[in-house]
Order: sequence, then C-alpha cells, then structure tokens
Amino acid sequence: MKKAKFLFLSLLSGPLVFGGTADWPQFRGPAGQGHAEVDKAPLRWSVSENVAWRKELPGEAWSSPVLSDGRLYLTNAVADGEDHSLRALCLDASDGKTLWDREIFRSDGGSAPKIHKKNSHASPTPMLDGKDLYVHFGHQGTACLDLDGKVKWKKRIEYPPVHGCGSSATIEGDLLLYSADGAKEPALVALDKRTGKIRWKTLRDADAKRKFSFCTPLVIEVEGKRQIISPASDYVFSYDLAGKPIWKLHYPGGYSVVPRPVFENGLLYVCSGFNQPILHAIRPTGKGDVSKTHLAWETNKGTPHSSSVIVTDGLLFMAADNGVVSCLDAKTGELHWKERVSGACSASLLLAVGRIYLTDESGKTFVFKVGKKYELLASNDLEDRSLASIAVTEGAFFVRTQKAVWRIGK
Repeated sequence: MKKAKFLFLSLLSGPLVFGGTADWPQFRGPAGQGHAEVDKAPLRWSVSENVAWRKELPGEAWSSPVLSDGRLYLTNAVADGEDHSLRALCLDASDGKTLWDREIFRSDGGSAPKIHKKNSHASPTPMLDGKDLYVHFGHQGTACLDLDGKVKWKKRIEYPPVHGCGSSATIEGDLLLYSADGAKEPALVALDKRTGKIRWKTLRDADAKRKFSFCTPLVIEVEGKRQIISPASDYVFSYDLAGKPIWKLHYPGGYSVVPRPVFENGLLYVCSGFNQPILHAIRPTGKGDVSKTHLAWETNKGTPHSSSVIVTDGLLFMAADNGVVSCLDAKTGELHWKERVSGACSASLLLAVGRIYLTDESGKTFVFKVGKKYELLASNDLEDRSLASIAVTEGAFFVRTQKAVWRIGK
C-alpha cells in the first residue's frame, strides 16, 4: 500500500516514476529523488560484517548501479593502452556472478578530451524501463541493449565536453533525455528511446561565460502538465515534452551544476553549482523568466556542489562537499541543525526507513535519523574510495567503490 500511494501522489504533483517493476531503475531510484520505498535496510556494516558479496571490477567508473528482477546493471571504463573500452555489464544480484559483459563504445586516447580527476569515462548511471537497458557515455555515445546484453541501437552526438561527462540521462515515455552542456552550444537532447534517432535538440537560452554543466534532468508533473527540469549554467530551465521552453530562473555566474533537482510539496529545489553554490526553492508554476516572481527562498550556506539533496517529512537535508550536513525547513529554509558528519563527499544522499545515508569519498557511510535534531545512528567503512550513489532493494544496498561493487545486507 505504501508504494501504491507514493506512485499515485507522484503522478499528480511530483517527480514521475519509471522503470516498471525495477527496484532501482535510474540514478537516485524510481522517482529520481533518492527515496527508497523499502521496509528494511542495512544499518551497520564493514569490510567483514554484513557483506553478502564483493565483486572486484577492472577499470574505473563512477556510475551508480541500477537493479531489476534480481539483476544488477553497471557501466565501466577499462583502460586498453591509451584507449578505454566503454562497457555495460550485468551481475546476478544474489551472488555477484557476472552474467554478461559487453563493449559498447571505445574511447580513443589520442583524441579524447581530458577528464577531471574526480570524473571517469563511465560516470553517467544507466537506466532501465522494464524491457531494455540504456547506457549513456555523454559525448562518447548512448546505446540501448536488451536485458541479455544485445545491442539494439547506438547513437553518438558529438559536443565539446569540459572535464568529461557526468550527467545521467532519464526516460519520459518514449523519450530519452540528456544534457549536452559542453564548452559551446549547450543543449538538452531528446532521443527516441526505441530507435536512437534525435527527436529534438533545444539550445540553452542563455549566454553563460562558463557553459559547461553536469546535471541530470528530472521530469515532474505540475498542474496536470509534464515539465522537464534541466539545470544548466546561469539558469535552470523548464521545457515541455516537445523541447519548448516553459520557464527559466536565473542564478548569475552558476556553472558546473551537478546535483539533481528535487521536487516535493509544490517546491522545486535546485543547486546552482560553482563557484558559490546556492540552493533555490522555486514554485514551478510560472511562464517565461520567473527569477523575480517564483523564488520561494534561497540559501548559500552549506549548499552542495555535487551531492543531491533529500526532502522528506517537511525537512530538507543537504551535504556540502566538505561533509557538513544541514537540516532545513523545506517550506521556509529555516535552519534546524548543522553538523560536520563526514569527510569530503560527492555521492547523493539516500533516504530509507526513516534514515539518511551519506557516503563520503573515503568509502565511509554515515547514517543519521530523519528529524529536527541530529542523531547519528551508525558509521560504516568499506575502506575504499567511493563517488557513486547507493542502489537499493528490499533489505540490501549495492555500493560501488573504486575497486569493487558490494552487496550490503544478507
């Protein structure tokens, strides 16, 4: 009943859920908000405690896992001399055994743009729609595979990336949507998910000095109409499903935007990126430039550059890149508490069974209670670097670290 209620509300006025029966079909879960609708979740673990399995993976990639029907899907980038083999793979979620592993694209080391030290050649998280798997490598290509790893189509739309690609794609109906915010002509792109053909490409209506960003779009429903929310440099944009602008809000000088937007109780929460990140709470009901009319509140204190926020029970939780966590009133922005919880962090926050999970870059996951007072419940260390976000199924987590992927919880 809990899941049915969540789906009903999301279709009326919240982020849209996709993935069919998939447990965790996209970056940040079924609605892309970091909410795990489960009854049980692990609380404590270590390298030797509460680990069902650990699977070492070659190469380096920071895409998060996705999960459906007992199978775990990931992307990977494996060095081959100066080149990289860009791969999709599938593991049995029960024991970690490899079911298939396919090369999808190759990155030419001689001509490929350099990536940031915190990036990889396989950072975007794959997607599931109940029938197929979609993998996205930014400017290096996008592909659709069946669930046994057979490639159905491939598409490459070149654009000049800065620091590589970090944003994941998302699915709405028969559209596959992704941001192409590089050094010039930044845009939002829609492919036909059935064929890979371009349905539309909308250039950003902005003249940002630094045009590159890395934000994953979010599809929401407002007053019975769907909106694609796509933060970019200088502005957050709202588009209809034909790629036509609905509204935009200006955050002057913001660039390299990473955190995925969150929509809850009629407010849209968007972070503005570097250099000084600002969290904006926006009423997404306007038309045109709404910068002076639809901003509910904003704050520049403790705002993340990288990690996406959680909103639940009228509270907003966010983790700055230095590991300082803040709890705010989601409606007003009033601060309830602020604590240094972790070391440097990039992964997005996770909500499960009334707890917030924060994984820092050293591989430690800190668990604290949802509430107006800070209460740390557990600190768990996998002793391996991690920038990926957790994937969830009933009673278990899947955590990607630099050397391996782990199933936490039996």
